Amino acid sequence: MTLFRLDASIRVEGSASREIADIVEQEWLAAHPGDTIERRHIGTEPIPATYWAAAVNAPYTPEADRTQEQVAAAALAETLVDELLAADAILFAVPLYNFGPSQHIKAYIDLVATSPRVASGPFLAGKKVVLATVRGGAYGEGTPRHGWDHSTPFLKRIIADSWGADLTVVEREFTLVGVNPALDDFKDLGAQMHAGAVESARQAGKVLGAL
Repeated sequence: MTLFRLDASIRVEGSASREIADIVEQEWLAAHPGDTIERRHIGTEPIPATYWAAAVNAPYTPEADRTQEQVAAAALAETLVDELLAADAILFAVPLYNFGPSQHIKAYIDLVATSPRVASGPFLAGKKVVLATVRGGAYGEGTPRHGWDHSTPFLKRIIADSWGADLTVVEREFTLVGVNPALDDFKDLGAQMHAGAVESARQAGKVLGAL
């Protein structure tokens, strides 16, 4: 079986979203030793920002007149969709940046959306997907920034509602506790949230592993 993993953090070492996703992956491998994990890291190898417009315009341009960028963008869009369709399960590791989805995941989603296979309907219908997402602060109900997370609702709308996947979300907040001195008073709460996210990641990984 194949697990497809996509990372969107701009960090490799010390990435909080990678830590949570690594736990999900470890549980997958425990149940599927030796099976394939396909990877794409759009945080360190981003989708070119101009590819979305190029792929959108390519079908309306006579084939002989298409630019090299249009050809490359359309081809990459189909490759991205192939990766998702070929996987038995999918793992997305996506942090919150500046209260919304990062340019990396947005460029990825926009390019995927240009494929006719995606436009025709929920192309991931029923496929198990885990979204590991992290936030530096706290955004829950009752906090000063409740409602400021504009990434997680967007990703749920795309992955579950538009693409049709069977989505599980693993969330960790207060990742900047211990990093930003202004959050030192929340050390215990941050540790509790971390532990809860780790356990949720383990459980989500076990569900994927049971496939």
